[in-house]
This record gives sequence, structure tokens and C-alpha cells, in this order.
Amino acid sequence: MAFKFPSDEWIKELSSQLNASEAYEKSSKDWEGDFIFVVEPDDAYEGTAYLFLSLYHGKSPDAAMIASEDEREVEFVIRASFSAWRQVIEGKLDPIPGMMTRKLRVEGSLIKITRYVRATQELVACCARIETEFPLA
Repeated sequence: MAFKFPSDEWIKELSSQLNASEAYEKSSKDWEGDFIFVVEPDDAYEGTAYLFLSLYHGKSPDAAMIASEDEREVEFVIRASFSAWRQVIEGKLDPIPGMMTRKLRVEGSLIKITRYVRATQELVACCARIETEFPLA
């Protein structure tokens, strides 16, 4: 089954993939910090979407598409164009270099995120396992 990105179903599937991943659990066992991923419009996508992902000690206790970034209090907000998010999901853009080059713009401690490079890689691996359907431009 394919999951449309961005959508509530897609972010919930990512949460499920993270909860099932032993590699993610091991790499992020000390992590505490929730995210909102802001999908910004570009030539391939018209709207703005907000995806909330709760991460706590190697698990994802909650995930949802939300109406605005003010809806949940989080430690991190990461903003990027739809096309940049697609590159991350497809494994064409590593998020850490993406953050360093500002293709992904971080609000929150980039230092904390970079201490968990392996967890970030495992999170992206979980994204890649989701059969994702992208809207046509």
C-alpha cells in the first residue's frame, strides 16, 4: 500500500516503522525531542504541510499531520521545500549535510541533532521503507 506524502497516514506509517526498527531503537535510546517537519511549497507542491513526530528513547509514541506549527510544543522544527523532503525520503539528500547547507532549515539545537547521526540515518532508512506516493507537479 502506498502512502501519500505529505499526509497523516504517511507520518503515522513512519512512526510505525520507527517503532518496529531495532536499529533505530539502539541508535536513539538516549534521544528525547519531538519534531515538526514543515513541508513548504515549491514547483512540485502548492500547499504547506505540518507533520508532527514524537521521539522518545528509541520509540515514536505519537505522530500526526497537524494544522499549524503552533499546535504542538516541540524541541525542533525542520523546514524544507517539498522537493527537498522528497530527496530525503528517496535517499538522495542526507539530512545532516542538508541541514549544514540550509536545504533543511532547523529551529532547535543542530549540535544535539548531529550527536545522533546514526539515529538520523536510521530514521531516513525507515522513510525509505515506506511505499510513498508523491503528488504530480
